[in-house]
Amino acid sequence: MGSVSVISTAARRLEGKVALITGGASGSGSSAAKLFCQHGAKVMIADIQDELGHSICKDLGPTHASFIHSDVTNEMDVQNAIDNSLAKHGKLDVMFNNAGIIGTRKLSILDSDKIEFENVLGVNVIGTFLGTKHAARVMIPVRRGSIINTASVSSIIGAATPHSYTSSNHAVLGLTRNTAVELGRFGIRVNCVSPSAVPTSMAKKFFDLQDDDPLDDIYSNLKGVALKPEDVAQAVLYLASDESKYVSGHNLIVDGGYSIFNQAISLFNE
Repeated sequence: MGSVSVISTAARRLEGKVALITGGASGSGSSAAKLFCQHGAKVMIADIQDELGHSICKDLGPTHASFIHSDVTNEMDVQNAIDNSLAKHGKLDVMFNNAGIIGTRKLSILDSDKIEFENVLGVNVIGTFLGTKHAARVMIPVRRGSIINTASVSSIIGAATPHSYTSSNHAVLGLTRNTAVELGRFGIRVNCVSPSAVPTSMAKKFFDLQDDDPLDDIYSNLKGVALKPEDVAQAVLYLASDESKYVSGHNLIVDGGYSIFNQAISLFNE
């Protein structure tokens, strides 16, 4: 028996839907996978972290979730993940392009490495492009679907993250808007979710933080509330569900107000 929490049928917002989540073995992706299953979806987790992916699917139960190894920079892997979802469940309603990397903490353009820059753009931008392309391939014939891309507050501001990560997130937002316009005529919605620093293992490693060190003191204007992967998952759930049926081309910011103010000049600093 899987560990999916019981939610009443009336309250389940993804009942009968099929979702594919890239980078679904950890962080916000695994939180989304669990939440999607709780709300009635069948979930395919695509990731390169095989052991974690299989472990999550075991916890959720085979009737709710399944795993497939997929490197989002490899088009055949992405195509295979989507084809497997189609073969297993007969359709694809939700594509969550969540896989992403931050890169190393090289802040100066003079110290930035070309190969690392390309690697970050490869996962974050090319991965999102391929996921969107192949999701659209199976959604266009049925003229419906929701595609959601993970970006970050770095999609709309500068200087919060290194050049490669900021550039990749600006690109993801641009791709989201372009494809929302193209695919809207087929009834397909495309949106992205942009959180500030989520305390995942990847983020803590990047910032060299211990498990109990807060990120919110740096990347939030909203005190007394800590951003968690589950909060990002809730935002993604909204964009995946029919509750957002007229929302497309939108960048849903989940940052506690961080991106709307300048700490250096705020009149409200104490």
